[in-house]
Amino acid sequence: MEYAYTKGRIEIKKELLKLDEFVLSFVKILDTAKIKYVIVSGYVGIFFGRSRNTEDIDILIERCSKEKFIEFWTLAGTEFECMNSTDRENAYKDYLEQNSALRFHLKGSFIPNMELKFIKNEIDRFTLENRIEIVLNRMRTLFFSPLEMQVAYKLYLGSEKDLEDARFIYKLFSVNIDHTLLKEMLSVLKVPKPIINYLGGKDEKAV
Repeated sequence: MEYAYTKGRIEIKKELLKLDEFVLSFVKILDTAKIKYVIVSGYVGIFFGRSRNTEDIDILIERCSKEKFIEFWTLAGTEFECMNSTDRENAYKDYLEQNSALRFHLKGSFIPNMELKFIKNEIDRFTLENRIEIVLNRMRTLFFSPLEMQVAYKLYLGSEKDLEDARFIYKLFSVNIDHTLLKEMLSVLKVPKPIINYLGGKDEKAV
């Protein structure tokens, strides 16, 4: 995998997985509807080469109006279905506005699916406002969680899978990560020192 990193942007060349194509199809609709989004959690590591499976992709979006959401819903309906609701008004009012996720899948296939949520707190807002642009094979674009937040939040979650996700991203981008910002994020999320040390492995000092 070849990549070039500049602040807020990663240019990468890679062979696309079916999961990548699925994600690209979905975010293209968000872009068309002019809804700002950021992809977070496990898919980020998978995109960069971490070897593990996932059934869902977590994506945060700005708190848009009902009219804008309905525009997105209409566009998405040609290719995707919503697992939670068949009614766009219900989907907006009873799910998104209540900070619950909507799940979208390709017609005829429940897996994988996109777990779509409104941002709900300052951490989500920071993640969206500081998203990084991923330029894929010079022609397609995605937006991911900042690397520092990605690592810190995975450590905060703390499961074995999440810790491995965090360490994968940390080691892959160790020379690019803003370590001062990472320390701030770890402090905000109150991640314990023993968990932070997991980033470096058994015999290495981490952050």
